[in-house]
Amino acid sequence: MYNFITGPLAWFSFLVFFIGLFIRSVFYLIGLDSKLDRISYRVNSFYGIKEAFRSILYWMLPFGTRGWRTQPGMTFLFFIFHLGIVLPTVFLGAHNMILKERWGFSLFAFPDYLSDIMTIVVLVSAFVLLIRRIILPKVRILTKSSDYMVLFVAILPFFTGFMAFHQFSNYPFWMIAHIISGEILLIAIPFTKLSHCFLFFLTRAQLGMDYGIKRGGMKRNNNIW
Repeated sequence: MYNFITGPLAWFSFLVFFIGLFIRSVFYLIGLDSKLDRISYRVNSFYGIKEAFRSILYWMLPFGTRGWRTQPGMTFLFFIFHLGIVLPTVFLGAHNMILKERWGFSLFAFPDYLSDIMTIVVLVSAFVLLIRRIILPKVRILTKSSDYMVLFVAILPFFTGFMAFHQFSNYPFWMIAHIISGEILLIAIPFTKLSHCFLFFLTRAQLGMDYGIKRGGMKRNNNIW
């Protein structure tokens, strides 16, 4: 079973992940209304590209936008949750050992204790986000049952990985559960709200271009928008 989930199933998961995100991106771009979303973009492409990068940059900085500054608590929680998801996944020592064995290269690896801390941060942050969805009416009313499932799928690899690394109880079980949960996460990303891990850049770029060209970015040049 181990050979299957680290071989064919792993390749299948990565194929679904990359091909799925590519298709989602194509459909997003096709779905932009040529009259409402792309008007004057070609003519004023310099301003559009400038504001697209600016929008992405500022939304990736904590408190870089007015929206982040108006909700400091949520902003802090949002950023530590997402950083806790991305950084250990990429810079985990065990993951880089696999890269070295399979592909002949590895990245910088965090010390194990730091990866542990970030994993705990992810789990605690996810719990706080869950409670927030339950107790805040303005969030609860917008929450679907699928949103709870998405959160569960997102944090399961971290919980199982933590259990496997520290060899709690049955190590082979937790190791297999960790690999399978990671592959489920990869497969789920293109089909759920988790696709924002990539579509975020497209949506922010489109909105940045929209506001930069039409709604103030070119006022100095007497743009009719």
